[in-house]
Amino acid sequence: MSVQCEDVASSSPARGEGGPESYVEGAVRGDRRSVEALLARIRPAVVKYCRARVGHGQRSSASAEDVAQEVCLAVLKALPNYREQGRPFLAFVYGIAAHKVADAHRAAARNRAESVPELPDSAGVEPGPELRALQGELSERMGRLLDVLPDRQREILVLRVVLGLSAEETAVAVGSTPGAVRVAQHRALTRLRKALDEAQHGG
Repeated sequence: MSVQCEDVASSSPARGEGGPESYVEGAVRGDRRSVEALLARIRPAVVKYCRARVGHGQRSSASAEDVAQEVCLAVLKALPNYREQGRPFLAFVYGIAAHKVADAHRAAARNRAESVPELPDSAGVEPGPELRALQGELSERMGRLLDVLPDRQREILVLRVVLGLSAEETAVAVGSTPGAVRVAQHRALTRLRKALDEAQHGG
């Protein structure tokens, strides 16, 4: 199968057409149109998820878009062996995405010691060094803040707050119940508030 994720990156599904589930069966059989339609429907959620989990401040590691591309390719590769198990297809996709994000974080940790500051190529209309530094610092702070959470709470918070999934959708994606998702989200937010308070008061 020669479909590339970039082929469908800019194509958006027509209004009124079905979600990813409508195309899974055809995509598993190798139908090119079904594969393209499926990727067009999952890619925006994958990119959003990767942006939330990878961030924008890791110059020496893969960008969120690079990781999203790897997720799409991994989904394509896994399609022939996919079997419906009573969970939405997006739960399968988020499982792959979580692994690829973890790989990106490991690679970033390895590369951090080797990173060299980048010099600007030329003056242009891009943000100045002050703004880039501020954006990088904010992204880094957010990453450090999320790092205080256990993996499961962090995952639930990203799915609920960043991607805007309902408690029911998140529960399916992480293999839990809506009630447990709400409890985990509450605990995660409480933990983040405590971490912020400690940081602001010199803790």
